[in-house]
Amino acid sequence: MNQFIETKFDIPTLKGISAKTVVEHLKLYSGYVKNSNLILEKIDELAKEADKNAYLLGELQRRFGFEFDGMRNHEYYFKSFEGGSKSLPENSLLKKAVESEFGSWDLWLARFKSITLTRGVGWAILYYDKQTNRLLNAWVDEQHLGHLTGLPPILTLDMWEHSFVADYQPSGKKQYVEDFFANINWEVIEKNFVEAKK
Repeated sequence: MNQFIETKFDIPTLKGISAKTVVEHLKLYSGYVKNSNLILEKIDELAKEADKNAYLLGELQRRFGFEFDGMRNHEYYFKSFEGGSKSLPENSLLKKAVESEFGSWDLWLARFKSITLTRGVGWAILYYDKQTNRLLNAWVDEQHLGHLTGLPPILTLDMWEHSFVADYQPSGKKQYVEDFFANINWEVIEKNFVEAKK
């Protein structure tokens, strides 16, 4: 069976987010990759007697969504730091699309940041809907509840405590969000958008 392969990221020194937090966070990502593979192996094994193992198979399928989305969410998140902090390209298609959808870049950014303050653990995600040529913001509970079906993520921001509490404390959530945006490589995000539009 094909295995999911753990991505190795080249993450530079980040503003506010410590190297220790990054290392620990990458261990969690590694766990999502490992567990996604293990669950699929177990499903293959149990599926040989599907009727007998219906309950276990159902629960494993439910868990697979959590592990798989945890893996993919983190891949978008960590890739956004690679190459160091960079501004949007001068002729950014993403910026034009954001301005068209939300009125201005600043209005979108304020709206997106407000989503990050949602209580509970989860992700703030900017998606692209090719069918309507629209950008959409969403909050995803945990790793998987609330994903917009069929839409590729353009930007993901991890709002689980493990991504910021060690460096910012629970009361520093807003500063973590500000530092996230100061750290990301917008050329990576632009590439995500261009790929999503194909």
